[in-house]
Amino acid sequence: MLTFFSFVAYTLFVAIYSWKKLKKENLKSKDGFFLGGRSLTGVVIAGSMLLTNLSTEHLIGLNGSSYKNGFIIIAWEVTSALALIFAAIYFVPKYLKMGLTTIPEFLEKRFDKSTRTIVAFFLMISFVVTLLPIVLYTGAINLESIFNVSEVMNISKKSALILTILVVGIIGSIYAVFGGLKAVAVSDTLNGYGLLIGGLSVPMIALISIGDGNPFYGLSKVYNHAPEKFNVIGSSDSVLPFGVLFTGLIINQIYFWSMNQTIIQRALGAKSLVEAQKGLLYTGVLKIFVPIIIILPGVIGFYYFNESFYENQDMIYPELLKIVLPAEVVGIFAAIVMGAVLSTFNSVLNSASTIFSIDIYKNFYNNNVSDKKLVIIGKITSAILAVFAILVAPLVADAPEGLYQLLQQLNGIFFIPIASIMIAGFFIKKISPEGAKISLFVGLTFYIVSTFILKIDLHFVHIWGIEFIINIFVMLLASLYYPNIKSFKIDDLNLIELKEWKHTKVMSLLLVILTITIYIVLSQN
Repeated sequence: MLTFFSFVAYTLFVAIYSWKKLKKENLKSKDGFFLGGRSLTGVVIAGSMLLTNLSTEHLIGLNGSSYKNGFIIIAWEVTSALALIFAAIYFVPKYLKMGLTTIPEFLEKRFDKSTRTIVAFFLMISFVVTLLPIVLYTGAINLESIFNVSEVMNISKKSALILTILVVGIIGSIYAVFGGLKAVAVSDTLNGYGLLIGGLSVPMIALISIGDGNPFYGLSKVYNHAPEKFNVIGSSDSVLPFGVLFTGLIINQIYFWSMNQTIIQRALGAKSLVEAQKGLLYTGVLKIFVPIIIILPGVIGFYYFNESFYENQDMIYPELLKIVLPAEVVGIFAAIVMGAVLSTFNSVLNSASTIFSIDIYKNFYNNNVSDKKLVIIGKITSAILAVFAILVAPLVADAPEGLYQLLQQLNGIFFIPIASIMIAGFFIKKISPEGAKISLFVGLTFYIVSTFILKIDLHFVHIWGIEFIINIFVMLLASLYYPNIKSFKIDDLNLIELKEWKHTKVMSLLLVILTITIYIVLSQN
């Protein structure tokens, strides 16, 4: 009862705080609803970006994977810092200069309207089929485990998970539909830093308990129990080989942190370039330390449970919470976890509605639509997508390599083809609109056939790297037959101040040094 009370109390606190912050906001304009009125600060951007990214697919999925595979999966996190440097120094300044609301807008400016529309449809499909269902399902696993919904309501675990998915989906939809990006960002800031504090407390309390009051002794015992789990260099046949850092992983990271609408929309809503760069680089610093929250607990879980959960690795984090946290704290942490689920869920809904409203409805059907109607279209889109996600969520259970690995495999269907044409659009002038469109479909087909049909015996991240090279080659070849006749120039719309943050280069260098240091220190085992 105490767990449930503390859960409700914290959830209401976040909701009331967000409502008060939004009372004076204009949510009827396009910029007001979709970009938070272009008023977001660095701290808010960092908190929102972190929590949009860091959700239960990380707490559940990555901790489950580290429990089974150890620290080799740290590459998913620490290499994000390098991609955020690219975003802060190169991509975001150009987006803000162009006054973009969505990433597909760039594709129309660089290529043509049909390229923009195709990518917008791809993104909508990826949101509904991959990210939203997995976020809902992993959130449901955590909340069902913490509150024992199945036992309390005397129903099966499957029914309890479906019920929890429904509740979380409805609450998340309310945030996205009625509050827009500003509501998402404000609630994210509270929940984001709450997740950092609560997430850090889980391994800390566990290590103190294991070490009889001394967390360093506790860490030593966990290490000595299974030293191989602390090695960051994955072998060629592991779940994440070290070699992928130099093939497809960095392409995926650059896409995710520099071109992914769900993430980059926070930076597009910045009040100035200084605030955008602060937010991006602050996020980079946070990502360096995030493995303490989403990887170390999984390894600690191996100390407690050994191989007993190897067949169901995604249950390890909820089980660890039960034995580590006292009841009154479990409720608050469950509320923060709920916030993480809601954050990613409603952030994706907001981004999906933004893309549909701006890139598909306005661009394709009604170019003269008013801001008021555009916001209404966005709200309806959010509601419809939420229903689809709730229906699909139960279907992602029992992923053989864990839910996080499944998410990354599915993301590759769309992320790499889109990243290819975005990068080519910025750096290769001769690429034509026809070349970009042909490459999109060639890349998508190649990845689906090689990964899911032929099931080639090669790690899927290596396939990302091969796919990227094929995409660039196809674009260059197609552009010989269909030459580019459209000139592209980035015009400054003067919407916000574009002066660079004075600490951008120093912070970027610090992030590079920290990333390299982690690999040097943890590769000696």
